[in-house]
Amino acid sequence: MTQPPAQQNQSPTPERRYEHDDEISLVDLAIILIRRWKAMAVIFVVVVALAVVFALMQTARYQYTSLYSVAEYTTANGQRVGVESPASAVAKVQNLYIGQATRNLLEKHELAALPFNIDVTNPSNTLLIQLDSDAAEESQPLVSELHQRIIDRLQQDQAQLVESRRNSLERQLASAKQALESAQQSNSPSAAELIATYYSRISDIEGQLNELREGEITQHAVQSLSVKGSNKKLIVILGIVLGGMLAIMGAFVMHFIGMVRQSVRQRVD
Repeated sequence: MTQPPAQQNQSPTPERRYEHDDEISLVDLAIILIRRWKAMAVIFVVVVALAVVFALMQTARYQYTSLYSVAEYTTANGQRVGVESPASAVAKVQNLYIGQATRNLLEKHELAALPFNIDVTNPSNTLLIQLDSDAAEESQPLVSELHQRIIDRLQQDQAQLVESRRNSLERQLASAKQALESAQQSNSPSAAELIATYYSRISDIEGQLNELREGEITQHAVQSLSVKGSNKKLIVILGIVLGGMLAIMGAFVMHFIGMVRQSVRQRVD
């Protein structure tokens, strides 16, 4: 008994029928974008408009810099050093002077907080203390006053160190002169050598006294030439890029939501 020939055109199983339903071509993508062009245009315009508004709201900010040269003197070997190390001065400013000066400024102007910060550094290989604040142009008076308060406090502290250093050198000078007088009156064979030594010592101390310098302000709240902070053009450019990306994503999301709604209606019906 012969078997019937196998059917050549068998109906595909459900799995085979829908095997490629979820695949989408570049043409389908282009069609989706064309159909949703109005929604894409609205999303793009809204995002770019928000970016433009945000850019226009950004106020121009500048960096204001003050420089203070610490009190210094010349050592016996001719090296210029500070009466205290710049690192020590920076630590005092950061931990003592800024907080006190800020509180006094807030109380004076009845403010809750300052619209800027202050950074304190010591440029390498210098005896300078640098104060930097990034602030809007209308905040310049506050920046100037805060910098001045901090520098005044620093100068007061350093003036005491200078006075202490001067008193120490003057005591050394008086002692050296007294020793010189004793050597001059001595009949010792080594008196001549001692006199020469004391003369040299007195000369060194007098030189250190003459080279003792008070701290001074070399620059006070000078505004930078270029604007700091966010660039308005960059914000707008980023807004355009983001707007394009969100517009494309929005078109596909809307298409997906439409397909889901259509599928739900078909199942309900």
